[in-house]
Amino acid sequence: MVTRRHFILGVAALAATLPAGAQADLPQRPRDLIRAARRQIGDTVTYDSAYARIAYPNGDVPSERGVCSDVVIRAYRDAFGIDLQRLVHEDMAANFAAYPHNWGLNRPDSNIDHRRVPNLMVFFKRRGAKLPDGTDYQPGDLVTQAVGGRLPHIVILSGDKDRRSGRWQVIHNIGMGTQVADTLDAYPKTGHYRYEMT
Repeated sequence: MVTRRHFILGVAALAATLPAGAQADLPQRPRDLIRAARRQIGDTVTYDSAYARIAYPNGDVPSERGVCSDVVIRAYRDAFGIDLQRLVHEDMAANFAAYPHNWGLNRPDSNIDHRRVPNLMVFFKRRGAKLPDGTDYQPGDLVTQAVGGRLPHIVILSGDKDRRSGRWQVIHNIGMGTQVADTLDAYPKTGHYRYEMT
């Protein structure tokens, strides 16, 4: 039974996460990236990290499923036509030793490499997108985290701050599909990136 108290608490919780309306003031590029990421909400409804053979270039798993990195990959592709699958694969093919070898591979794999957060971290750093510690967060920035202290995760900073905490909300898929959440400080941060080039 829903009591008046439950209803009031529910409304208060919802109000704390509603957009603050800052997106209209954003520069075009981060605004486009955030909009492309937000369009995945309600479409990507499942977290699925299973290996899948996909087309190359511009390959993707079915849009209703994916992982945190797929939010980033789809947003860059949909907003700017940037194919991170191709870019990461080409860089790994030319510089394989620069990338992590956490998965026992001896050559690049265009089906999965771009979907692995540690590979994206190396790619963004090699492209000059890694920001120094202490750099102010801005909407559209990418932040990597270690969930549970060890599982790599990546988020896009939304154009809105949580009304209760004052932190930038993030757009990510951490287990229940693409969502907006107040989790920027929920896990240790491992990297901060602003990727604006092809």
